[in-house]
Amino acid sequence: MAWRNGCEELTQSKPLFITIYTVVIIGIVVSFFYVFSAIYSSDTPAAHSSAWLSSSISPEDPRLIDQTLNNSQSEKVRAASTSSPGKQNVWPSSVWEVPPSNKKMPPLKDFRLTKELVQQRVKDNVVIVTFGNYAFMDFVLTWVEKLTDLGVSNLLVGALDTKLLEALYWKGVPVFDMGSHMSTVDVGWGTPTFHKMGREKVFLIDSILPFGFEVLMCDTDTVWLKNPLPYLARYPAADILTSSDQVIPTVVDDNLEIWQEVSGAYNIGIFHWRPTASAKNLAKQWKEMLLADDKIWDQNGFNEILQSQLGPSVDDDSGLVFAFDGKLKLGILPASIFCSGHTYFVQAMYQQLRLEPYAVHTTFQYGGTEGKRHRLREAMLFIDPPDYYNPPGGFLSFKPSIPKSLLLSGEHNVESHFTLINHQVYTYRLDPIHICI
Repeated sequence: MAWRNGCEELTQSKPLFITIYTVVIIGIVVSFFYVFSAIYSSDTPAAHSSAWLSSSISPEDPRLIDQTLNNSQSEKVRAASTSSPGKQNVWPSSVWEVPPSNKKMPPLKDFRLTKELVQQRVKDNVVIVTFGNYAFMDFVLTWVEKLTDLGVSNLLVGALDTKLLEALYWKGVPVFDMGSHMSTVDVGWGTPTFHKMGREKVFLIDSILPFGFEVLMCDTDTVWLKNPLPYLARYPAADILTSSDQVIPTVVDDNLEIWQEVSGAYNIGIFHWRPTASAKNLAKQWKEMLLADDKIWDQNGFNEILQSQLGPSVDDDSGLVFAFDGKLKLGILPASIFCSGHTYFVQAMYQQLRLEPYAVHTTFQYGGTEGKRHRLREAMLFIDPPDYYNPPGGFLSFKPSIPKSLLLSGEHNVESHFTLINHQVYTYRLDPIHICI
């Protein structure tokens, strides 16, 4: 055949060309497999195992050298790039929608925090965020249920341990992995672990703000009583709106506190951040301050850096004040309706001023976590099984009968206090007329 004869002639006459062609073809094949292998390996889980947050860390960053308990775990998980690992549809479409029982839980890497993940929960560019460990799961569920009862669904819960993450996922709660791998038990207020846990809030804010979303950050021992988003929208110029430990009202309506008269610390249990340049800069400096000194309490650091420059007022009407860098606009939420444990449970300030409270944060009590549960349960704000509030046989109730002279007459001192208490105890123990089921 002609083509065979041609090949034989070429083989006999030009062996050098055949050798060159062969080397070129082999080179093309090897290059193809090398490129394919490189592309494939970049998509493996190992490429995404470094972190869940978007903060970048330079090679010169001393945090890569100092691998102490205070920051090693947190910084390793915060070295994530801003790119997404793919489509992250790890939750059902609505809160409380339980995943199918025959569905396998997505891998842990799919729950790491990315802009795409947060975008699924954002509404009107706002996301409401809390975080905790498994010991506070009942608080988390109360937090979520109270918000969803108000028609608010743009929420996210950060899990400090995988036990909480898995439990919330199977209950239909939008949850993400904070990569902290902390203890699942109640570590107790003021302990080193509690101190370390609180710093996660700072890292979290510093990571979400670059996504371009507004963040309403609050602690899990906060209960929402009214949708706060319309109130926050009243102050579009504010970079930060924060709650406080103020116990003396500076206003009698629902306006922001008069900043010049606020003596209580700014409380970071409830505060709203907008992704402005000043707010981002504050979050970054706050984080760097805490990383530089592990003895600084996160809330003290926030107050110190925010009040490094305070004043003047932004205008005559809004109640906003320039703070931090002289450009950041700060507003202090009224303590009468964004309540602390004192203004809500003790003073009932909202009742005195005839206002509707938006939230209560269970501060100003000294019974630990159980004390927080007790206060919320007394106010019937905690989510418990129905039989908790309606046990078999009912409750023992007591209708007091107290002479006005014991309530109103004489000095208010320890002796008159015990006289009043002793009368009530005596009535309770010896007068069955006032005891009923």
